[in-house]
Formats: sequence, C-alpha cells, structure tokens
Amino acid sequence: MSTIKDVAALAGVSFTTVSHVLNNTRPVSAEARARVLAAVDEIGYLPSAVARSLRRSETKIVGVLVPNVRNPFFAELVVGAEEWCRQAGYSVFLCNSDNDPKHQQSYLRTLLEKRIDGLLLSSAGDTEALASTFRHASVPVVTVDRLVPGARADRVSVNNQLGAFEVVRHLLELGHRRIGCVSGPGEFEVTTERVAGWRNAMEQRGLVARPEWLAESDFSTAGGYEAVKALLTRQPELTAVFTCNDLMGMGALRAAAELGRAVPRQLSVVGFDAIELGSYVYPALTSVGCSIRELGREAGRALIERIENPQAPFKDLQLVPQVVLRESTAAPSSPELS
Repeated sequence: MSTIKDVAALAGVSFTTVSHVLNNTRPVSAEARARVLAAVDEIGYLPSAVARSLRRSETKIVGVLVPNVRNPFFAELVVGAEEWCRQAGYSVFLCNSDNDPKHQQSYLRTLLEKRIDGLLLSSAGDTEALASTFRHASVPVVTVDRLVPGARADRVSVNNQLGAFEVVRHLLELGHRRIGCVSGPGEFEVTTERVAGWRNAMEQRGLVARPEWLAESDFSTAGGYEAVKALLTRQPELTAVFTCNDLMGMGALRAAAELGRAVPRQLSVVGFDAIELGSYVYPALTSVGCSIRELGREAGRALIERIENPQAPFKDLQLVPQVVLRESTAAPSSPELS
C-alpha cells in the first residue's frame, strides 16, 4: 500500500507539503498542489482514516446496532438512518445482534473500540446492562424503536400505545368484541405500550381485555404462527387478533388457514408497523404504523445533532402512526354481543 512518502517522492516535494495539500492546513503553490494531486491519482494513495481521526478526534463514522436485519422493519429503518448520516458526511458501520443480548454487548464493545463518533441502537434486550453501558460511554447515543428505559440517550420511536389503540378501535368499529392480542417479549417497552393500547381500546368500549386472550411471542413470523395457533385453539370464541408486529401477523394468517378460520370472514387479523411486505401476503394485512424510512431518518438526524451539539437537552421524539386498511379485516360473520 502506498504511503504519503511515496506521494512526496513522486511529486518531488516534502511529505509535509503533501500533508498540507491533503488536509488544507497551509497554503501551497498551485504548481506543487497540482504535482501532489497528480501523484495521488497515479499511485492510488488513500489517506489513513485512523491517523486522520486521531488528529481530528473524529472518525466521521457512526455505529448502527439493530436486533434483526432479516426483519424488513429494521432493514428499512437502517436505510433511512444511513441516508441521513450519509448526507451529513458520515459513514455507517452496521451490526446485527440477532436478538441476542450477549451479541449486543459484544458488538457494543467492538463499536466503541472503533472510535465511532456516535451510536444508533435498537435494543435486543438486557436493558439494564445497556443503560449502564451508556452511562459510561464516551460517544453520543440515540435509541430507536426498541428503547432503553433509564438510558441517557435521545429516543426516537412510534407512538406505540396510540397506534395499538387505533388499530384495535378499527376492529371494534367493525363490530368485534372478542379480540385477542399477541405481544412481543414482555421486557420491551414497545411491547408493554402496544398491549396497553389494546387494553385501553377495549376498556373504552366497556369491554374486558381478558388475560386468557393475551399470548406472548417473539416478534417473528414463526413465533406469531405458534402463538396464534395455540391462542385460537384455547380460545375459539375470538373473532379478531391484534399482533404486535406485522411478522407475527403474517404468522397468524398461516395459523388461521391451518385451523380452517377464513380471513377475514371468520377471523380478522391486524398487525403493527405497516411494512411493505404486508401488502403482498394473502389476504393483505391491515396494520398501523408510519413511514419506517422516515423513522430511520429522524433517528439519524437526532444522532448527528447530538454529535454536533452534545450539551443539548435530550429528545423524546414520537412519530404519529396511521391505520393502513388492507384485506385482513371485516365485520364478524355474526353480530357479537356487547
């Protein structure tokens, strides 16, 4: 690999002159500058990012750590965050914790050792350990979607409780009264908020969100399939199911088909996140959410603003979700009792 001294030898100047040309730290004659730049092009010299970061105390690199890149939600989230960071002149170092808190902690150590300028994280769990890590971290941190209670960090999310409330209210307005809920893991704030939205919508109509109508899963398609199949087997009186993300909702469609419950004629199913893939399953999945790419862009913007103004007050930004009506919901096949 070529070095700055190779450039200097080819251009016939000192290596300090090459450094001044590349870093714009001192005026250099037009002739010398032209020779240096020509030499750089000829031998393909690339300045050391590590050395530059040591001189400037910045790397222009941010870390992004998400729990599951196979989930279309997080893939789109990363696209939005990367767009904003790139426009601001930052590169993105992406890590996938694969929903494993141990992998998450390992990646956190790796990212912080790489001297990143900031970190964007969606939690894979073990939030107490994360909050402790953030208290001692020397770089700005922004949490997105799966937040970290107690962490000294900016927060960017969807209004989960409102979204769940609105999509369950849609089912209630269709005439459903026996509505089940499949949640994600109970340790996540996003889970408790979405379950609270389900309960609040039921209670506002004078209905009881019965404990036996609630099942916990893991935010995956397979988990949703297993949870909904078991839930409908135990509670066949349910005429609708709210799943706390779209992947579980897609699993619910498969479970309903295997149990002979036609969707939406005999069972309505709704999800959360409104991912694009939900438009292409059959029947297309009714959901609630906001632009996932915009959520990522807002998280990227929050991170860059925190890097540039580390003393600013912490932000808690919530995007407002909208119900996306598709084909998986309809009035119950026979009127329900209030």
